[in-house]
Amino acid sequence: MTRDYSDFLPRRACDAGSHGKLSPLQALGWQPFFAQQISVDDLSATPPVRVVEVHRSGLHTLGDNIDTVLPPRSDVTVGDWLKLDPSHPRSSRVLERASLIKRRAPGTDRQEQLIAANIDTAFIVTSCNQDFKVARLERYAALAFEARITPVIVVTKTDLVADAQSYIDAARSVSEMIDVIALDARGSAPKSELAAWCNPTKTVAFLGSSGVGKSTLTNALLDSQSIETQDIREDDAKGRHTTTRRELHTMLNGCLILDTPGMRELQLTDAAEGINDLFSDIQELAACCRFNDCQHETEPGCAVLTAIDEGVLDAGRLGRWRKLMAEDAFNSASLAERRSRDKAFGKMVRGAKKIKDVRR
Repeated sequence: MTRDYSDFLPRRACDAGSHGKLSPLQALGWQPFFAQQISVDDLSATPPVRVVEVHRSGLHTLGDNIDTVLPPRSDVTVGDWLKLDPSHPRSSRVLERASLIKRRAPGTDRQEQLIAANIDTAFIVTSCNQDFKVARLERYAALAFEARITPVIVVTKTDLVADAQSYIDAARSVSEMIDVIALDARGSAPKSELAAWCNPTKTVAFLGSSGVGKSTLTNALLDSQSIETQDIREDDAKGRHTTTRRELHTMLNGCLILDTPGMRELQLTDAAEGINDLFSDIQELAACCRFNDCQHETEPGCAVLTAIDEGVLDAGRLGRWRKLMAEDAFNSASLAERRSRDKAFGKMVRGAKKIKDVRR
């Protein structure tokens, strides 16, 4: 029997809707971008699978009539598409990513941690309480811009405060390019307010601190209570970790949702372009400074400082931009040094092994 490979090939976005049913791969987020990376001749030998869960013990992957766990790998994350090699699972090749969210891992060992891949929209979730911080929202937004992911800020728990508008206005100050949605995560609001981004074959992710309502929002979109939720602590509004792993869930319409654990520490790395996109207002002002290398500190003719004096730009925003740029430069250099050292060590090991083989 000849296998029908049409499901693996690029299609127009409207094709799935016109037929009323997604193929098994489309239901996992398969899009033309990935289909173009795989030839029809390769499909039988190395069929595409998507990583839907990451555990310490392995990578849970799904495909067309495939449900298997692969050995754990530090270079693979949830959302990745792999060309499955049944004979050598650990050698399964990662397809080029449409997007990648990463950070400098917590600790002092200069490691890079992959958070998620192939995300279309990042819902940056915050709540109307002590958790709300513009600086944290800017970090997540810079991360999304760097990855070329559409960021949307979702302000939750609006029903618990008398003046929700002040939180909404502060969220809108992050960037004119980012939509801000305010809602009560319980009930039908999430499905209606977030529907524009939750389309078939698309993958969305909820990012934010613990306790802001990420799992509640996921349950609302899934019409389910399958994901455990907990209330925040009343004394300091800190959230409790309920989601302990990154896992993809599927909506009835074919949109995939990634619910992530809260991240207490979000150190940016290799995100300079994302930071500049986020602070495009500062970049536009800097272009008008008298000196090309203006540091916006005490230089004469500085358009940025003039904007602050005239009340056009908030001094705190400039300070946060400086902090993120300095942090990113330091982390990027540290990780580049680590990669260079690891590469040199690997070369030394291969050289020693080659000498040993020759002696034998």
